[in-house]
Amino acid sequence: MLKVVDLRAWGEPPEPAGLVIAPEVVATVRDILQRVRTEGDRALTDLTRVHDGADVAGRIRVGDDEIEAATESLSGELRDALAAMAERLRDLHTRQLPAAWEAERDGIRYGEVVRPLAVAGCYVPGGLAAYPSTVLMTAVPAAVAGVERIVVCTPPMADGSVPKMVLHAAHLAGVESVYRVGGAQAIAAMAFGTETVPRVDKIVGPGNVWVTAAKREVAGIVGVDALAGPTELVVVADETSDAAVLAADLVAQAEHAPDARAFVVSMDEGLADRLERRLDEAVQGSPRRDVVAAALADAAVLLVASPEQAASAVDALAPEHLQVLTSDPRWFLNRVRSFGAAFLGPHTPVSFGDYGVGSNHVLPTMGTARFSSGLRAADFVTVASVVEASPEAPARFGPEIERVAIAEGLPGHARASEVRR
Repeated sequence: MLKVVDLRAWGEPPEPAGLVIAPEVVATVRDILQRVRTEGDRALTDLTRVHDGADVAGRIRVGDDEIEAATESLSGELRDALAAMAERLRDLHTRQLPAAWEAERDGIRYGEVVRPLAVAGCYVPGGLAAYPSTVLMTAVPAAVAGVERIVVCTPPMADGSVPKMVLHAAHLAGVESVYRVGGAQAIAAMAFGTETVPRVDKIVGPGNVWVTAAKREVAGIVGVDALAGPTELVVVADETSDAAVLAADLVAQAEHAPDARAFVVSMDEGLADRLERRLDEAVQGSPRRDVVAAALADAAVLLVASPEQAASAVDALAPEHLQVLTSDPRWFLNRVRSFGAAFLGPHTPVSFGDYGVGSNHVLPTMGTARFSSGLRAADFVTVASVVEASPEAPARFGPEIERVAIAEGLPGHARASEVRR
């Protein structure tokens, strides 16, 4: 039975799911990090055998011949689909790079320079499933940014192999090396480096709780993109919304994982009844019915009194995905602030964004869209200030600089200016 939560009397919407990691997970992850830091490849081999049931001794790095063979084994249709996705992502991310600039005023030339990272590490979930889309979502923006070296870590299957479409996607994205290692040990390898896996400047990509805990532990030692939580969807609907389309969208989101979160925000009191029957049909027809049913057990319709209250509910949830199925989705978009990616109108499923139609699918979760953004090409560059003074500038700026420095109790700062004039 689909839950209905009436917020029309200015009730508070549910809070975003915060990051909660069990203490025993944190302790285990810290042990893994320390082992990899001190033992290198030997720890990776042992941990992969224990956690993935795969023997990768002597072959942590996927060979170029294996990648070439993977490409040749895929159907032409799949290769074409992945190539089209990669091209869309290149176009999207090329538009996101900051530009260097320079200006001059009163004898001071100042500006900013943009530099790509040297090495980026992309984590791609795997083991029981294959995600070539995540390879492209993480590696293509790094390549567009001009990162010199891009590497991928992904869990191997039981026989030690990496799914062929993952390897082909890595080839398409310009990845230098793929390593058959996953979990917290992969994050440790990229953060500290081993005999085989290089130390990177930044780690990006989603993962399970072990990966998230490891990323949190190494943040500051290396850069990390975000700490990923359960995937989220908020749909804003009204009396014009098609219940069958809405049910399909909820099932699509729910099939990610049993802990996926979904809410429908609506002013239409009759929507819940129309949706209930369609949703039951969609769930029963899903090949991932058990996963979908578990995720939708906590789904709810949030009834609101006005579009303004609907916008407030969305901002309070700050969802990863926002889908707007109203008569005027652009009007609503201009009234909300916090979301990872928005999908507007009845012809725009969230799955378009999952596969690179206009959006990257590495997005903020757990309400962090209030202050963070999805993965962008700009995340793979640094922007640094550059200042150059003319011979006349110390006389122009020196006295005021020195007064402030003295007031702050930093006479050395003042003297560094004074000796130049």
